[in-house]
Amino acid sequence: MSRGDLTDDEWAVLEPLLPLSNNRCGRWRDHRQVINGIIHRLGTSCQWRELPERFGPWQTVHKRHLLWSADGTWERLLRHVQAVADAAGDIDWDINVDSTSVRAHQHAAGARKDPPLAPAVPKGALQGAVRTLLAFLEEAARPGEALGRSRGGLTTKVHLAADGKCRPLALVVTPGQRADCTQFEPVLDKIRVPRTGLGRPRRRPASVSADRAYSNGIIRGYLRRRGIRHAIPEKSDSQAARLRKGSRGGRPPAFSPARYRQRNTVERAVNKLKQFRAVATRYDKRGYVYLGTVTAAALLIWLRS
Repeated sequence: MSRGDLTDDEWAVLEPLLPLSNNRCGRWRDHRQVINGIIHRLGTSCQWRELPERFGPWQTVHKRHLLWSADGTWERLLRHVQAVADAAGDIDWDINVDSTSVRAHQHAAGARKDPPLAPAVPKGALQGAVRTLLAFLEEAARPGEALGRSRGGLTTKVHLAADGKCRPLALVVTPGQRADCTQFEPVLDKIRVPRTGLGRPRRRPASVSADRAYSNGIIRGYLRRRGIRHAIPEKSDSQAARLRKGSRGGRPPAFSPARYRQRNTVERAVNKLKQFRAVATRYDKRGYVYLGTVTAAALLIWLRS
């Protein structure tokens, strides 16, 4: 799944969606040849300059991947394939949410930093607490490159929602130390499967399952407001606190063990993504480029499922 070139059937799905020219230098180099080069790099995680000559100049393949990661082309292709599958009734909307940590290679660090959003403050002009607050606000306004320190060292975390057939529906990348529960709503909000005909894109799943890392009142309230059934086990400390309150603690949240057993589909979706060596280890310096790499791998999973 992770190495072979595009087949004729797969190329027939993608070809109508790709641009005919780049509006600057005439026609693009053969898209199929370039995509095959990107697939080769996804499966082998080789350096761009080590691509075999049959894929053309490595600079072209590299720049095309950077461009399509930045302008959302990979995501648009993924949504189109999902829309075709949904129109055929091929999506199981009992989805599952989880995350996985990815070790970053040392070459993934060192991306050139953008100029600061706030003007430089002279040394000693502000107290330490105020200076720390300014740094926090700047980081919140302009997220970094999805690289963070955790127990495994320099890592990136991939948060995803998978359908019942082990295929990624939505993807979000964050620094490796980011808590899973903080990205639950962004992942679900990113689910957007267009209709092939008239109608709004489908955004609400039939049900959601997740592990105890997502068990809190904020997430349950979010699902309740959207009318989404869920199977999320209650944490032991939350259960003990509820029992201590007696009748004031309220009823226990509904939980279906049979539905929860289907959560293995998201674990299998993670395994499929990590069959691509360029996903299992992060080599991309920029966060948006690594997200494009993961999205291209998800596209291949949908095409070849």
